[in-house]
Amino acid sequence: MLLLALDTATPAVTVALHDGTDVVASSAQVDARRHGELLLPAVDRLLAVAGLRLDAVTGIVVGVGPGPYTGLRVGLMTADTFGLALGVPVYGLCTLDGLAYASDLEGPFVVATDARRKEVYWARYADARTRLSGPAVDRPADIADEVAGLPAVGAGALLYPDAFPNAHEPEHVSAAALAGLAAERLAAGEELPAPRPLYLRRPDAQVPKNYKVVTPK
Repeated sequence: MLLLALDTATPAVTVALHDGTDVVASSAQVDARRHGELLLPAVDRLLAVAGLRLDAVTGIVVGVGPGPYTGLRVGLMTADTFGLALGVPVYGLCTLDGLAYASDLEGPFVVATDARRKEVYWARYADARTRLSGPAVDRPADIADEVAGLPAVGAGALLYPDAFPNAHEPEHVSAAALAGLAAERLAAGEELPAPRPLYLRRPDAQVPKNYKVVTPK
């Protein structure tokens, strides 16, 4: 097994290789505006560092969000393209699940990422591998009572300490964590889902109202 994992649902452009037992190599760059520019070079560098060719990959793991529309689709389209070119399966995992897995927390906790517009994408977990509810998108103040007293991880939790007073790292998702979680589930015989984007709200870009289509006569 050699899994190529990637995620662009947060400001982090993160890539990893996993051989089914351990992480072979991983990288992450935080730049919310350059997902498309950074992702493929990161894959190339990672393969070079590991001394492997792309055709050695036996499966693709991609974070499906939730996340901003533009950034999220970069990872999803890249994963689908690699899957088609290599003839290998593509697995989709919730980005928040990757953060939960990397947290190593044992008791109930919350994962929250920055959804912009003064909102967070969030989910509640029983442990690092078990999601209890979500994902959802809300204003931190609106869920403060619901998450009160729970540890929290993720950039959204760190950004709003009033709602998440017990917040700590990791801030962004790691492709290494996504790959490790996928490898663990595959080894247990689980059937992982195909990637389906978790768009929890409409994209920022909208067609203007009263837009007139002009066609040549």
